[in-house]
Amino acid sequence: PLDPARTLYVELDAGRVVIELAPAFAPRHLDNLAKLVRQRWFDGVGIVRSQDNYVVQWGDPEGTRPLGDAARTLAPEFDRPAAGLPFTRLPDGDVYAPEVGFVDGLPAARESATGRAWLAHCYGMVGVGRDVAADSGNAAELYVVTGHAPRHLDRNVTLIGRVVEGMPLLSALPRGTGPLGFYERPEQRVPIRAVRYASEVPEAQRTRLEALRTESRTFERAVEARRNRHDGWTVLQAGRVELCNVPLPVRALPR
Repeated sequence: PLDPARTLYVELDAGRVVIELAPAFAPRHLDNLAKLVRQRWFDGVGIVRSQDNYVVQWGDPEGTRPLGDAARTLAPEFDRPAAGLPFTRLPDGDVYAPEVGFVDGLPAARESATGRAWLAHCYGMVGVGRDVAADSGNAAELYVVTGHAPRHLDRNVTLIGRVVEGMPLLSALPRGTGPLGFYERPEQRVPIRAVRYASEVPEAQRTRLEALRTESRTFERAVEARRNRHDGWTVLQAGRVELCNVPLPVRALPR
C-alpha cells in the first residue's frame, strides 16, 4: 500500500491525481513542498502549461503568492549517493546512464565511477520547475512528464516523485498555444482545487492503491514479460526493454 505520508493528492474539477513522493532523492524539496501544502499555497493556482509530447506544469501564474515559511530557492537535488539504495537493476543497456533500474518503485539510474544515483524522466514523473540558475527551484512550480521520456533532463532537474493514478486527466488537457505550451489567456488555465497529503484526508476519502514492490520476484517476472512477450499477437520478441518502457503495476484495493 502507498504510504499516506508520502502520497500527494492534486484535486482537479475532473478528478484526483495521485502522486507518490520520493523522499530518498529530494528531502529538502519535499520539506519545502510540505510547508507549501500545509499553508494551502496550491489551492486555487492553475495548470499553466500543457506542451505536446512533453510536460504539464502548474504553479502561481502571476508569481505573487506569498511563500510564508517556505524557502524561495533551494540547492538542487539532481542526484545523491548510490550507497544504501535498494537498486533493482534492469538487465539491458541504456543510452543515458551506465546502469538503470528501480528504487522503491521509481525509475532510477546510477554510475559506479562517481557513486551517484538519480531518478529518471519517464512518463508520469514529477519534477520541480526552475529558471536558468540550478538553485532557482523550490517545489512551488511542478511539472509532470506527459510525453516521450525527456531523459536529457536527467540530473538537470530535481525529481520528487511519480503519478500513480490520474495521468489521463493531465495528458488529455488541451495543448497551450503559447511558446513551450503555456496557456496565453487566464481562462485557458485549469484550476487546481486543492493539494493535500493523503494523511490529511479522512481514510474513507482516500484513494486506496497498492504498488508492486520492485525488489520482488513478481516484478522480475513482469520485466521479463515486457522484454519477451509470449502471446499470439507478437511476431518478433524484442529480447530487451528500456527503463521507461517498464510501467510499475498499480492496483486499486477494494473498500
